[in-house]
Amino acid sequence: MSRYIVINPLKIIFLLIITVSCSTLVEDKNLYKNNYMYKIQSIDSNFSNLDTLLFVDIDTQSLLYIKKGTVFKKYSISSSYYGTGSTENSLKTPLGRHEIYKKIGNGLPNNAILKGRVWNGAIADIITEPIDTDFDHVTSRILWLDGLEVGKNKGEGIDSRNRYIYIHGTAEEGLIGKPASDGCIRMYNDDVIELFDLVDEKAQVWIY
Repeated sequence: MSRYIVINPLKIIFLLIITVSCSTLVEDKNLYKNNYMYKIQSIDSNFSNLDTLLFVDIDTQSLLYIKKGTVFKKYSISSSYYGTGSTENSLKTPLGRHEIYKKIGNGLPNNAILKGRVWNGAIADIITEPIDTDFDHVTSRILWLDGLEVGKNKGEGIDSRNRYIYIHGTAEEGLIGKPASDGCIRMYNDDVIELFDLVDEKAQVWIY
């Protein structure tokens, strides 16, 4: 005697809908976890109380300009070629919370070279190819950072301000988007000039 299994097509459709829905939920959750805002919220859920926040994401080599919890602009950056860390003379990019200690370079021409935070009249030749030169020119604008976390980026031997950690323009624009600096956060010159005009001293800068 032959036995036949009767399959209800409605049940199959229902199971397919459930399977697809569950898969979509898992995918969306993973996408949310990879979202910048999820990362920022995991650091401090009260970040939206800040009038202005610059968030530097080391993994994606990005900088977000955030106002009252809303992202208004995303910029490509370059952090240190040597990785992250706060030790003096390590040439690494310090992690943690900072604020803008001082803005330098207002009104200077695009690509102006600042040595010791002073312009001597020199203009950088911008390199658009991914070439690492022997120079680490600081160009156009400087946002000088001051650490806010004692024992992490503030204090003897680890102090971001004393290490002269800046957000600044670079002549090596071809390397933007990957770690290439000697500790600072590099930006395209047009971008750092734009950002300079958007932020005030004391605005917070989080590097993670």
